[in-house]
Amino acid sequence: MMNRTEYIIPVEEIEGILERARDASVTEAEAIIQKAERLTGLTPEETGVLLQCEETGVIDSLYKSAKRVKESIYGNRLVLFAPLYLTNTCVNNCLYCGFRRSNRILERRVLTEEEIRSEAEALIRDGHKRVLVVAGEDPEQCSMDYLERAIDIIYTTRVEKGEIRRVNVNVAPLTVEKFKRLKSAGIGTYQLFQETYHPPTYKKVHPAGPKSNYAYRLTALGRAMEAGIDDVGMGVLFGLYDYRFEVLALLYHALYLEREFGVGPHTLSVPRIEPATNAPFSLNPPHALSDHDFMKLIAILRLAIPYTGIILSTRESADLRDRLFHIGVSQISANSRTYPGGYTEGNKNPPSLNPLPQGEGKELLPPSLDGRGKGEGELGFSDKKGQFSVGDRRTTQEIIRNISMNGFSPSFCTACYRVGRTGKEFMDHAKPGEIQRFCLPNSILSFKEYLLDYGGEELRKIGEFLIKKQTTAIEDDHLRKATLKKLQEIEMGKRDLYF
Repeated sequence: MMNRTEYIIPVEEIEGILERARDASVTEAEAIIQKAERLTGLTPEETGVLLQCEETGVIDSLYKSAKRVKESIYGNRLVLFAPLYLTNTCVNNCLYCGFRRSNRILERRVLTEEEIRSEAEALIRDGHKRVLVVAGEDPEQCSMDYLERAIDIIYTTRVEKGEIRRVNVNVAPLTVEKFKRLKSAGIGTYQLFQETYHPPTYKKVHPAGPKSNYAYRLTALGRAMEAGIDDVGMGVLFGLYDYRFEVLALLYHALYLEREFGVGPHTLSVPRIEPATNAPFSLNPPHALSDHDFMKLIAILRLAIPYTGIILSTRESADLRDRLFHIGVSQISANSRTYPGGYTEGNKNPPSLNPLPQGEGKELLPPSLDGRGKGEGELGFSDKKGQFSVGDRRTTQEIIRNISMNGFSPSFCTACYRVGRTGKEFMDHAKPGEIQRFCLPNSILSFKEYLLDYGGEELRKIGEFLIKKQTTAIEDDHLRKATLKKLQEIEMGKRDLYF
């Protein structure tokens, strides 16, 4: 009899699909891509064919279709957010993470209430309206009471006209009762990465701590939905196992949520392993991804699960991120700090990459990674505070300038959460591509706020040109006039206007 984890992630079935897909023709792959443009998503079998195809012409078509599908659903907007780390203490010992408990050289920290407020103030001064709260798994240092208080502090912090309007959360798996408390605290999306869906690999890279329980983590999003959190986000840490398997597993997990709860994932995150201090798997990922494969999998995910928001972090370089914005990404972090207190102190000196002291981390270096030409002092480069290394170190304004110059609409919108367009209602708008009716005007309004309150002179000129162009592009005459009216109200000092 199939157990719960096999029901959600049928490992043998996934492996069989990938094996059979090796024999698929280019014609079959092209037909699948054409079908995907109808915004109906892909079956696991169809997704497997695209994952196994390496024909240059097909890959080019894949990228173009991913761009069209993303624009059909969300338009050209890119939502911006920033992570806010509360703690870096952890009871787990994950071999790819700088927060793992055996990392004796990490500077451990649990933010006080005043420090949480200071971090929120720094993010508000940077123009952010939505944050992702992150914390290490430590039931004593990061209790439910602590999380609830932290969320309340973030929501109630004000700096002049600025505020955080939506708090999303990435914390360890919880019970249904604790998820209910998280829901009552007013969170938006609950986000949790399985890291790898491949059970043997999962066991290998999670040797100790509660996170070693594959099944408990896999079923966490279901418990969150049972508790009433209808927007959940999933993800994989690419590089731990074959990306083809992981992409299909993500799709199976999404299909499971739709089947059981009527709603698939609100977001998908696609982090790749990056160097982390004293984390042996982080410098020599067992299944390291090339940029080509990374771009390919993001485009495939956009076609396979078209309604979801695809999140790209600052782990990646600025150049690669700029390319990925064009093939399916819809949400991005900006000016990230990956350790507690990073925004209060990090704007003075961005974290640098420092080698480990001689010999640190060797005690947990897997035999399969030993002797690959890396010296003992090279087993993981990162600052001594962060969870991982940051690739895109541009400021928020620099990122906004760049995406504006490339025709994207920077968005700080939180409207859907505020008016109840979440869960099934959001999906009912997103799946047929109707959500962009709200996305375009709301991105314009939130960008206008940003320009007036935080933009420099050059950015304001660029932004105003873009706003004028995009407002003109609103086809609905009534909606366009209503948007122009709200823009005037923002000019007069009103804030937090949306549809």
